[in-house]
Amino acid sequence: MHKVWTSEAKINIFLKLIGRREDGYHLIASRFVRIGSPADRMWFENAGLNGFEVVGDFPCKQEDNTISRALALLTKLYPSRRLSEFAASHKVVVYKQIPYGAGLGGGSSNAATFLLMINETAKLGLHKSDLIRVGIGVGADVPFFISGVRSANVGGIGEEIAQFDEPPLKIELKSVPVVCETANVYKAFRLRSKDHDMSISEGQSKELLNMNSADILQSRRPEELNDLFTSAFKSYPELIEFYEDGWFLSGSGSSFFRMAQ
Repeated sequence: MHKVWTSEAKINIFLKLIGRREDGYHLIASRFVRIGSPADRMWFENAGLNGFEVVGDFPCKQEDNTISRALALLTKLYPSRRLSEFAASHKVVVYKQIPYGAGLGGGSSNAATFLLMINETAKLGLHKSDLIRVGIGVGADVPFFISGVRSANVGGIGEEIAQFDEPPLKIELKSVPVVCETANVYKAFRLRSKDHDMSISEGQSKELLNMNSADILQSRRPEELNDLFTSAFKSYPELIEFYEDGWFLSGSGSSFFRMAQ
């Protein structure tokens, strides 16, 4: 019987862009919160002589999948015979439920879950900090999912994770049939960034980082909390068809959420 792992989604209660590194990556201040649904399911199966394979409904080539990229980087940073032999004889199956391009971190969650899976199943003996080192090279949201915490203040480009203790949130989620490519939304943000004072965002984040998520959602408007809000709508105007007052946008879109009524 295969062990089945749950690959959860997350929402951004707020997302403030507070700076930019020389390599182009944006520095963020954000509150990440895991949500139980939707969630993907993942497990390993023997692949015989066929070699490593990712099986699932993905909109990209296998080599571009976050799981394949995570394995490639893991192999580069922490090569071992145990790892290479396990990867050569197994495939990972992903039963997808988290929509693609929805701002819920599905690809990052898959990569993180895969790293945890292979570390345990292949008995690699790597520490969580080692896996996070791999994860940040795959995607900015991956370290949060590796950390295992439910709610966290996230900084840097995603690698700074501070657990935030707060009561569980009851969230109502609305996923819409719009695929928002993160790169396109950030590109739109950079085009209008001359109008965006990151020092103001940094000042706003200092207050938000100390507030419970429920209090944040009850006291702020959606466009105040997400610095990508306007850029997402400019990049994907069809989002406006699904937007309703009182709903918040997660990350670069396209999922809307609010506290359960």
